[in-house]
Amino acid sequence: MVERQTVNDDLRKERTTCTFNTEELTNFIDGGAKNTDKRRTIAKFFLSDPRFKDEVPVTYLSHQEHYEQAIRKSCIFYKKIKEWEEISNTHIFEIYDVLWTSGVDTAIIKQNVPFNVHSIMFLPSLIGQGTPEQQEEWVERAFNNSILGTYAQTELGHGTFIRGLETTCTYDPENEEFILNSPTLTSYKWWPGGLGHSCNYAIVLAQLYTQGIHRGIHPFIVQLRDSETWMPMPGIKIGEIGSKMGMNSVNNGYLAFNNVRLPRMQMLMKNAKVHKDGTYEKSPNEKLTYGTMILVRVLIVKSLVTSFLMQSATIAVRYSAIRRQSELKSGEREPQILDYQTQQYKLFPVIASSLVYVCAAKWLWDKYSAVTSQLKKVDLDQLPELHAMACCLKAVGTTDASISVTSCRLACGGHGYMNCSNFPNIYSLITATETYEGENTVLLLQTARFLIKSYETIQMGNNVSTLEMMSYLEKYNSLKQSPWTTTLDCMTNAFFQVAGSKIDDCYFTIKRLIDSGMAQEDAWNQTSIKLTQASEAHCRAFVISTYVKTLKTNQFSPELMDVLIQLGELICAQWILCRLGDFLQHSNLKPINVHSIQCLLEDCLERIRPNAVGLVDSFDIPDEILDSALGAYDGNVYERLLAEANKSPLNKEPVNRSFELYIKPFLKSNM
Repeated sequence: MVERQTVNDDLRKERTTCTFNTEELTNFIDGGAKNTDKRRTIAKFFLSDPRFKDEVPVTYLSHQEHYEQAIRKSCIFYKKIKEWEEISNTHIFEIYDVLWTSGVDTAIIKQNVPFNVHSIMFLPSLIGQGTPEQQEEWVERAFNNSILGTYAQTELGHGTFIRGLETTCTYDPENEEFILNSPTLTSYKWWPGGLGHSCNYAIVLAQLYTQGIHRGIHPFIVQLRDSETWMPMPGIKIGEIGSKMGMNSVNNGYLAFNNVRLPRMQMLMKNAKVHKDGTYEKSPNEKLTYGTMILVRVLIVKSLVTSFLMQSATIAVRYSAIRRQSELKSGEREPQILDYQTQQYKLFPVIASSLVYVCAAKWLWDKYSAVTSQLKKVDLDQLPELHAMACCLKAVGTTDASISVTSCRLACGGHGYMNCSNFPNIYSLITATETYEGENTVLLLQTARFLIKSYETIQMGNNVSTLEMMSYLEKYNSLKQSPWTTTLDCMTNAFFQVAGSKIDDCYFTIKRLIDSGMAQEDAWNQTSIKLTQASEAHCRAFVISTYVKTLKTNQFSPELMDVLIQLGELICAQWILCRLGDFLQHSNLKPINVHSIQCLLEDCLERIRPNAVGLVDSFDIPDEILDSALGAYDGNVYERLLAEANKSPLNKEPVNRSFELYIKPFLKSNM
């Protein structure tokens, strides 16, 4: 990255202390130098378009203006995607991948793209669940954006519990049609992105009834609006759910049906089928229906968790390098707040989290790609592990990211509270991920079912060697005999000891309750707190071990390797100290060893300090994506804060009309 001439002096000096080649780390994060070049080229193509510039910051727009601005930009955005596809001969999904993982999409449309669900869920569902004939009819139209779709699953009364959905779809064999209905208020579809006013089609999940028999949840293609007038189709009640904490450009909507008729072939039938006479042909595996949900959870970890961690760290570290405050030593110049150990403790673990989740996300994406290939051969062996890991990584990753964004905002003091810092927007985007596409507690419990089942397999004398992340359950106890050291290998083993012990405790607690006469469901509920904790412990062991394995299997320069090891040690130390009771109870850590971990943490903070700015520079996030007065590459924070303040509509005139209307009469009435 070429340094600008007006870079803040403190920030310029920080960059001279960096001990490693920042481009090497950038290339690793991107998966190679070619990918870095591709990302930068694509980002420049989109971000340089003047049509995406905001004359007035979106925070000053009304709710309606905000939405209309987002739609205008989205139409340009999707046309440019097509344009780049033709210019570069790049597959459209590769383009989407770069746009999502780099944060280009939310840089252009600050509170998210109204058409995102079309690309992330509607289109993949058509491809993954449609027959060849249905794909031929629908996929090209969706690819070309001649129709715009959403994915209508969640209802007013049901979210993650898909089997509880109330929308019904009954087959009428005489007319070869399905009849969609919303029988209750709580059956209204609620939350789908773009549903309010932005889409004219939806894949609707509903309870199928044929030949008088309930067949369970199935997906249907439904036209919502007339393509010419955009008016709702007959029998369709549709609208937006209203203003939210953030993501207000997404246009989340509600949807209800009153005897809406669909042709038989508008049920996606790659898996289960309904024949003309109403005969039902069951899917060989019902779990294939939920493939879209797994994809979205994988994308949340791959794109949002890592992106928002890196953005937050970049903003806060750069600001902390130029902000000077208070006194360390009497009579000396105010120090950079990055020199305070408490500030380092807030920020450096966020840098470390960014990189450990980059490695975890890469594993998850590779696993998803491998399992997807296996599913084409009807090989479902690895699907349960993928589902379990996608659930816990989404849950733990989004929770960690939300906490980290808050830590970074607080590290910037009052200025971090301003919209122009971009922390409020980042926070609203990342905290939303804690509930959509599976509420985090529910997802941890889904992972727990897989963990308990795997542990039960071992207890029955079978091995789990085919499950990549479960083999530690066969040997974690033996690791407890080893002496404690603060090496990465020893600390990684401790994470596995904690996870294995917690799973063991849950398994035998449930067994004991059932043996005492309690129903299995009640025993599960009685143990659910410990089950969520076991899932989190399993996830953290996975994340740490994946990072350590990455260090061992990649060729890094000695200078970069030193820094990556320091970051690994730091995040291990922080996570252990934050859950000290678990490690003292379940691992080979002894009370006498705790001091060594605290010393390691403090030592890591000191060693990382000279490289802090270099590390966030390695994240290589353009100013247009950061969109922050505090985090720009040049570090001219105060000039940018004043410039942003002057964009307020209230500053267009020295006296607001409210003075004559209200303040002046109020003052005079008190004389």
